[in-house]
Amino acid sequence: MTKTIAIVVPCHNEEENVPLFYQAVEETFKEIPDYRPVFWYVNDGSVDGTLAAIQQLQAQDADVHYIDFSRGFGKEAGMYAGLQNAKGDLYTIMDADLQDPPSMIPDMLKEINNGFEMVGAQRTNREGEPPVRSFFSNLFYKLINRISQTKIVPGARDFRLMTPKVVEAVLAMSERNRFSKGIFGWVGFRTKYLPYQNVERQHGETSWSFSSLFRYSLDGIVDFSDAPLTFVSWLGLASFVGAAIALIVIVVRALTYGDPTPGWPSMVSIFLMIGGLQLFAIGILGRYIGRIYLEIKHRPIYVAREIK
Repeated sequence: MTKTIAIVVPCHNEEENVPLFYQAVEETFKEIPDYRPVFWYVNDGSVDGTLAAIQQLQAQDADVHYIDFSRGFGKEAGMYAGLQNAKGDLYTIMDADLQDPPSMIPDMLKEINNGFEMVGAQRTNREGEPPVRSFFSNLFYKLINRISQTKIVPGARDFRLMTPKVVEAVLAMSERNRFSKGIFGWVGFRTKYLPYQNVERQHGETSWSFSSLFRYSLDGIVDFSDAPLTFVSWLGLASFVGAAIALIVIVVRALTYGDPTPGWPSMVSIFLMIGGLQLFAIGILGRYIGRIYLEIKHRPIYVAREIK
């Protein structure tokens, strides 16, 4: 009996890539005739013809399904929705832009048959990516692996083949502010990563800007992102640095020209320095409190207009 692999595909403005992705996956599955793909496209607030392209595929293939969000909820919500609704003997998450090579699925399947419960794709280079983005990405992985007890594999993609037990564990972690790379690492299970070279997008432009990636990185570090609190944190740090510089200037000036009001300049600088540190600390605490505030509202991770 043919087994199924449920393929979850979050989509945001991927009109041109949707049919190309479908064709590439179908071609790959010719190598593994004992399995057939079941597509679960998640339309995450697209403003182009992404949904129409998915519906056109569905009219031709009964194994094509889709979830149409009421608005854009983000890729994390798209992955969660797909895994929650899909049914299969195995599960995988892939980007529609073909940066996750479908040709890796047979090799992933071999490792699953060898006893691994999750097999992920690990990008070994970042060719075609701006150097600044690559630098900060590498810095992020070094930082988060230094301060977190959960191992985040550098270059690991969301693209991975998973058993139902792994998916069940991932879905059990139902927090609203999701960082899937951390969740995949936290749930554990026997995991292996397969290396591959970076692949360029087929069509369109990525919706991940530098600022969105920066916010996503902050989510990974504190599992919450709130712009005003972030601003306050940086304001406190800037105040501290400014006070430290002012203290040095005041001391040098006092040594050079004398101090007409003994003690006053140094005292003001110390107050500013301590105040900056306190503001910075309050900002960090505020981020965690804000995360708790959002979680206790128990809002749904996504709202679907249609699941079909």
